[in-house]
Amino acid sequence: MNIGIIGSGAREHSICYKLKQSKIVNSLYCIPGNAGTSEICDNIDANINNFNEIYKVVISKKIDLLIVGPEVPLVNGITDFFEERNISVFGPSKMASRLEGSKTFMKKICKEFSIPSAKYEEINNLKEVDEVLSKFNLPIVIKSDGLAAGKGVTICKSKEEAAQDIKNILMGKFKTSKKVIVEEFLIGEEASYFIITDGKNYIPIGTAQDHKRIGENDTGLNTGGMGAYSPSSLITDDVDYKIKTKIIEPTIKAMEKLGYPYKGILYAGLMINKSEPKLIEYNIRFGDPECQVLMMRLKSDLLEIIQSTLNNSLNKIKINWIKDPCITIVAASKGYPEKFEKLKEIKKIINFKENSNQQLFHYSTIKDGKGKIYSNSGRVLSSTVSNTSLKEARKKALKILDEIEWENKYYRRDIGFRIIDK
Repeated sequence: MNIGIIGSGAREHSICYKLKQSKIVNSLYCIPGNAGTSEICDNIDANINNFNEIYKVVISKKIDLLIVGPEVPLVNGITDFFEERNISVFGPSKMASRLEGSKTFMKKICKEFSIPSAKYEEINNLKEVDEVLSKFNLPIVIKSDGLAAGKGVTICKSKEEAAQDIKNILMGKFKTSKKVIVEEFLIGEEASYFIITDGKNYIPIGTAQDHKRIGENDTGLNTGGMGAYSPSSLITDDVDYKIKTKIIEPTIKAMEKLGYPYKGILYAGLMINKSEPKLIEYNIRFGDPECQVLMMRLKSDLLEIIQSTLNNSLNKIKINWIKDPCITIVAASKGYPEKFEKLKEIKKIINFKENSNQQLFHYSTIKDGKGKIYSNSGRVLSSTVSNTSLKEARKKALKILDEIEWENKYYRRDIGFRIIDK
């Protein structure tokens, strides 16, 4: 099969890495890809939000299947566009993608189908602010309804701060939405839970813990994610059962009942307190950096799993995993997630063997005509290592980044601290 992967980040690089191991893959294309993906497949420069442009690529390269990495094309309807043209796409429909594309939609699903989540109120105009905020204790969580690249959530310690943040969103801070969700602050520890589903059947495909804050000890601004490890120690057998029966299964049934069956990867961001899980949010794709650790731990053929999802035969397969834990540490441009400099040359990048338990996955890196590699985004590299000991895995992942020469590199050295350093 000829496969096209949509996206340019470390998530897509790790998916390419895993697909490259499949015996049923003929040609592998990454659209648009990065310097890292160029080492293992063919990059094709195309705008991932211009579906007609991608369609021309699909036809010219005789691509049989598109696998969509990021959320924006999914929310914009890429799956519907290509299915209407009889081209297979792995990813949920536009209507199903509202589980991530609209927090209002997601919260209404939770309320209607009794899925445990934070108490919330919706705000559409400034006149409602004071009345709504009076219903909540501090701190208060403020969320933009639409997509915001991981930056649409603020934990406010005062009602004045909350009111200002609401105003900013209503005035267009995030172009994707002028609706606001106000939520109660949940106490506990976060975990990521992933499933793959064909709309009826589902299989859990791993757990992880992400570190979203820029600073050590989970301090500072929210980012797209500065590192993750898998599996999550929070998800015991008891918690796992509760997640499945109280959150995942009701959601799948709800989407089917509403007429928008969900097919693809579903990522539940959870808050776990005293073994009781609550849903924070859904993502309609693999997380990033969580995808990197999941792809490293996956033993089964990823393409076969995806095919069984598209063929509605997910109940007939079994997924196998490497037992060893895995960690990934993200190296970012200094100043991220605010102002940062791009186009800094990166030297001494290591290309590990395909079957190695160490990999360096790239975000939006670029390569010039002489083969030199440069930073081209906030997050730049993801050092990913699997080991019998998570502590040793972290040491090796840090060593990889330490040895890379790059003027503006920044990364946390404490990823996994809650379990490694306790």
